Amino acid sequence: MSKNLTNSPLERQNIMNNQYALSEIEKAIGIKGVLFEESYRFTKKQIANFYKVDIRTIERYLDKYSKEIAENGYDVLRANRLKEFRLAIEKTDVTDIDVGDIEIDPKIPSIGVFDFRSFLNIGMLLTESEIARELRSTILDIVIDTINKKTGGGTKYINQRDSSFVITYFKNENYRKAFTDALRDYVDMGNFKYPLYTDKIYKAIFKEKADEYRKILKLEPAENVRKTLYSEILLLISSFEFGFSGMLKEKSTGLGRKLNAWEVEKLFSEFVEQPHWHPLIEDARVKMASRDLGFRDALHLQLKDYLTPIPREDFEKFIGSSSKNVEEQLEQFHEVFKRLKERD
Repeated sequence: MSKNLTNSPLERQNIMNNQYALSEIEKAIGIKGVLFEESYRFTKKQIANFYKVDIRTIERYLDKYSKEIAENGYDVLRANRLKEFRLAIEKTDVTDIDVGDIEIDPKIPSIGVFDFRSFLNIGMLLTESEIARELRSTILDIVIDTINKKTGGGTKYINQRDSSFVITYFKNENYRKAFTDALRDYVDMGNFKYPLYTDKIYKAIFKEKADEYRKILKLEPAENVRKTLYSEILLLISSFEFGFSGMLKEKSTGLGRKLNAWEVEKLFSEFVEQPHWHPLIEDARVKMASRDLGFRDALHLQLKDYLTPIPREDFEKFIGSSSKNVEEQLEQFHEVFKRLKERD
């Protein structure tokens, strides 16, 4: 899916929140400004010189996108901080800075400065600059390359890098068995009931049947849908399946017989409409839609209204130092089980 950073605040923020890609982008660009408060800062004039545009163009973008750029590191220095910034300039070897003159009028009461993130933010927005256009292409390439390197070459199973995935998946298998056993024991329908109510749960949570989900993620027939789901989604599916299992058992036992299709349908409608599900479903839809678009470049059209930027902690969870592939997680659990056995 082609990405145009100039008109997608979601895509821009996903890059701003990806500290691993930002680190690689900073290395690739190699630009340095004035070292101030432990990060490099750039003035509007420096930014304009780098992107080869008029300073009024930068000011226009600052005015139009003020909230976004401020959230990504643009800062206005006044009073003591401005004095300290002037001192930092005096200590800086100007000839080593390749972005232009950094002299500041000593009479001005404040000055706006960019850090590296807000410097990139401007570059993602500028349509008048050829340098910005080339930079956007480089940024997108680095983002893709960084995620692929962190995940071993593909993102289809990036969900499994969450350190809680393995244990959640195995627990889900137990709840899944309780669900299918309940359908077998308490519902008077043929085998069609198993995929039917699985799909109904999927639709209730993320508005898609299993086959629709498969197409979006381009899964092969032999690939297991649940092995691609995020831990939070699996946990919610487990809650639905186990909770509905209990309702089937209670209703069937009370009547002293298996339930017919109409009774099960009515029971399911009552089950999914319970108000305690609503915030959990909302959260699951946001996570699934946003992560799949950001990590897998997969758009769930039914969930497009739930798209938000991927938070920084998610990048840590799935591509950071705390993330682990399934083999590492299984080895970890194997060692735990081994130690417990040795204690016995």
